[in-house]
Amino acid sequence: MSASLPGKRELPASQYDLSTYWGRVRHSADISDPRTLFTSRSGLEHAKDLVSAYKTGKIRDMNEDVWKAKKIIDSTLHPDTGKPVFLPFRMSCFVFSNLIVTAGMLTPNLGWRGTLAWQITNQSLNVAINNANANKSTPLSTSTMVTSYLLAVSASCSVALGLNALVPKLKRISPGTKMILGRLVPFAAVASAGALNVFLMRGEEIRRGIDVFPAKAPPSDEKASLSSKQSDSTETDPPVSLGKSKRAALIAVGETAASRVFNSSPIMVLPALILLRLQRTEWLKQRPKMVLPVNLGLIFTTSLFALPLALAVFPQRQSIDAEKLEEEFHGRGGAGGLVEFNRGI
Repeated sequence: MSASLPGKRELPASQYDLSTYWGRVRHSADISDPRTLFTSRSGLEHAKDLVSAYKTGKIRDMNEDVWKAKKIIDSTLHPDTGKPVFLPFRMSCFVFSNLIVTAGMLTPNLGWRGTLAWQITNQSLNVAINNANANKSTPLSTSTMVTSYLLAVSASCSVALGLNALVPKLKRISPGTKMILGRLVPFAAVASAGALNVFLMRGEEIRRGIDVFPAKAPPSDEKASLSSKQSDSTETDPPVSLGKSKRAALIAVGETAASRVFNSSPIMVLPALILLRLQRTEWLKQRPKMVLPVNLGLIFTTSLFALPLALAVFPQRQSIDAEKLEEEFHGRGGAGGLVEFNRGI
């Protein structure tokens, strides 16, 4: 991201108000915008030059070109390494990377072999995305990654196969309800394994803690603040960590796990239920070959809207009362007695 580029001048975090949910939705939509995937190598270098020019004071104001450049940088480069994230594993490619896998998991009447194959494929993709976007300042060991992968696969396959075996045995519900429950089995497997995967992949943060910083005083007028940030050309020193907090890490990882469930819920539920309804129509009954493209279209449309809505549920930069953390942070908060930490994605 832009923090990895030369220059001490701080860029505004976003052109939207991140203290509000809809502001965070618009910001998340920028980061996950698939159009940034078509940026050429020369286009990326031009964006880096523009952002660097602002950070070094050569460009005074955050004009439209600099905002566009920041969007490209934030959606392409890893914040720790400053290098492009492998394209299929970027958040801007999330919708496309997950499209075929999700369609496979939601295919009606999958046998146990198909269920296992798609659940394994899904968790393989999750581990790859988590690793590509992980905090590189604390590298994840190979053993931890393998353990996370095996446990997540075991969890998703166990839930999927267990529920697939259980649903047909339910006697007090109608056949229609059984069919609906059967279509929702992949959601239960993906949600449980996805949350587990986050805790496993970021378990080191919970064991060691994450950096917390004194909170900055909020501006009295948001518009005035944004204007000030855009025109201020002074250099600023990076914030100094107050130390590492395990409680803050638990909150950060827990909220990230919850956001994964929020993201998978509409993607795994809505297309399955809508497709079930459409399969009862004469139009689709007479065109069975259209089931797959209709399913892909439903998943793509839902994913496109669900991702920024899920990413925005919790602020990226989280604030908490210093008194709620370990004793070493008591009385050391910034504005309002608060401390801040980076939640992660």
